[in-house]
Amino acid sequence: MIEPGPTVILAQGTLNPGFAAAAVLSLITFGVHTFVGGRFAARPLLAAPDFPPASRWLNYLTWHMVTALLLVMAAGYGWAAFRPDAFDIAMLLSILAAILSPLTVWVALKGGIRPWRFPSSWLFALIALVAVLGQVSFAIREV
Repeated sequence: MIEPGPTVILAQGTLNPGFAAAAVLSLITFGVHTFVGGRFAARPLLAAPDFPPASRWLNYLTWHMVTALLLVMAAGYGWAAFRPDAFDIAMLLSILAAILSPLTVWVALKGGIRPWRFPSSWLFALIALVAVLGQVSFAIREV
């Protein structure tokens, strides 16, 4: 018999450590995005006098969409960490993180910026990576 993957026994079930780590990293990414990026990206964007208003406010809207997305990712991974029936949600979020990381790298390169200067490039990659551990843990537990 194959022993289950790494789990932590709780009073009412098990904790998937990979999905829990992805939830924590999503919250960290939210914090970096909101507090660091807000200061160094969103505020200067709003203050830029040479941006047409429609472009400025559309960028600001997308900024807040990412903010909401990161909170949804944290909640979804957190749910999947405690509820094996939420595996599909964690899979969807993992695919999204795996797409957003190289997309960020591409945008940075297109703008002539080193990709590691965009924290989202490596933070989304870390989220996707630890989520793979959650998927493996889930798969081993199901065997």
